[in-house]
Amino acid sequence: MQNAFQTEYTSAETVFTVAATAAGAVIERASHPLRGPQGERLSTLCAWIGARDAPRVFVTISGAHGAEGFAGSGMQVSWLRRMREPALPRDTAVLFIHGINPFGFAWLRRTTEEGVDLNRNFVDFSQSLPDNPGYRELADAFVTPSIDEATLAGAEARFADYKARHGEAAYLAARGAGQYSNPEGLFYGGSGPTWARRTSEEIIDAYALAGRKVAVVDLHTGLGPYGYGELIAGADPMTEPAQRLVDWYGPTLTQPALGGSVIVPQLGMAHLGWRARIGEGLTFAYLEFGTRVPFFMQRALCRDHWLHAQGTPDWNDPLTRGIKADMLHAYMPARPDWHEMVAFRASQVFDQALAGLVAQ
Repeated sequence: MQNAFQTEYTSAETVFTVAATAAGAVIERASHPLRGPQGERLSTLCAWIGARDAPRVFVTISGAHGAEGFAGSGMQVSWLRRMREPALPRDTAVLFIHGINPFGFAWLRRTTEEGVDLNRNFVDFSQSLPDNPGYRELADAFVTPSIDEATLAGAEARFADYKARHGEAAYLAARGAGQYSNPEGLFYGGSGPTWARRTSEEIIDAYALAGRKVAVVDLHTGLGPYGYGELIAGADPMTEPAQRLVDWYGPTLTQPALGGSVIVPQLGMAHLGWRARIGEGLTFAYLEFGTRVPFFMQRALCRDHWLHAQGTPDWNDPLTRGIKADMLHAYMPARPDWHEMVAFRASQVFDQALAGLVAQ
């Protein structure tokens, strides 16, 4: 049996397809208009298990931040391999969305083909877009004009100075809350809905999820202690969906607006778009796994954004290969212990979500 945690896009899709089919899933494909770095077809796969009209639906999503899709796919495959349709309650179905951002998945980018962070893209583009003055101040340090050691060290000195003047929390908000002013920068929210966002909305509509009781676990990697899976609430504090999350998941759940989470409050996150279409029956959580130290993550992201700012990369160039290897290892460490830790934790959370959904 092939490893659940693959390191190439096509093989990850194949392993997922085999596992989903063996679990009794009906698989549908949303084809992406572009191709991967070696000409491969790109797709988002949807695997449905159970009655199509089930009033309760459990959903998992992998690959919102493309390069994180390898780990997310591995978690989905690990759970599917031990699951069979008869184990589901009759009124509950499962929908596994594999590679919602297939372009970033295949190209080992965190962003979509538009250079957009999908989890900053669910905003109303008919309104004035939010401003992030802290990001604008540090934009050319987050993504430097060159990637030689002196330039990168100078950028890190600017980060330290900003933290000294404004504090760690202000720095993290400047870096990660989202920005709509620098299309080649980190955590860019875009100027309109991306293909991945539109596809997410089409999936919600195609499977008629509106009005049902829907539990979502959106899989992510890159923040937090090595191998630890933090559950992050996709709901405003003091709301009914937030209370359901607390009841289902207990004290491992964090709420960014209340502090203590590995993430800061962010603009345009996916749960906002899902809730707008589904309603108050949605219970949405992000599951974030730690990988590498922040210094490594920042360097990997900076170098990758710099690379794509130069144009379409030559996939066989040694510089490209080195940068992409760092991106893969930034978001999916190549260690069996990490794979075991995240597979166990994800399965635990998936089971908790199903139990909570059935009791809802």
